Amino acid sequence: MVKKKIGQNFLIDKQVAEREVDYANPNKEDIFLEIGPGKGIITKLLAKKAKKVIAIEIDSRLVNNLESTLPDNVILINADALKIDFKSLPAFNKIVSNLPFQISSPITFKFLNHPFSKAVLIYQKDFAKRMVAYSGSKDYSRLSVGIYYKTHCRILETISKNFFFPVPKVDSSIVELTPRENPPFTIVNEKFFFNLTKRLFGHRRKKIKNILEDVYNKLEYLPYLDKRVEELRPEQLGELSNLLFKINHQPKSM
Repeated sequence: MVKKKIGQNFLIDKQVAEREVDYANPNKEDIFLEIGPGKGIITKLLAKKAKKVIAIEIDSRLVNNLESTLPDNVILINADALKIDFKSLPAFNKIVSNLPFQISSPITFKFLNHPFSKAVLIYQKDFAKRMVAYSGSKDYSRLSVGIYYKTHCRILETISKNFFFPVPKVDSSIVELTPRENPPFTIVNEKFFFNLTKRLFGHRRKKIKNILEDVYNKLEYLPYLDKRVEELRPEQLGELSNLLFKINHQPKSM
């Protein structure tokens, strides 16, 4: 029985699974992280080409079914990927997953905070469009900003919803993430920057000054106050974040 509440839509087309694995260019030195192995179609393909696969599955029934079918170079962990500390896992350098739709956003931000060399991931098509959206578009979001700041992101192909079971309501996309060697703009404090973008995009139709005036001081020194967040490029949001952080975190006078 499929558990809809945890977003189980199993990839059932082997050719799609093979292409996803091939996009990651696996070799015998690679250690892969996979979130939500499901019935193991991707896991088994990875295991043939990689040194090791770390597969995290929340559904204990699936874990029980997988345990006797996976090769010895797969470490199968029955846990919630959102709760597990990636630092507690064996070191991995690549990520390949058909992600449960319900956790797409939080697990992606979790990936961005952990080192890896390449990730090839299946998302709902609409979510993938948000990942590569530009300012001024309806799909532009804090996800777009975070992805742009941290990675080079490409949509590799669109996958028909009919290649999954149960059949979801929308098509999916295979997305490639490659971490940037250097960010495209400088951020003084990343935690502050990501918290700020979360706050701003949570009220995207309001002017920036109306979102910030009850939280921060000295807004009169800031640019872009009469604009809405969806109008600002990531670089401008970075500029706003740096100025706001400096103004509100200056050492107090002795």
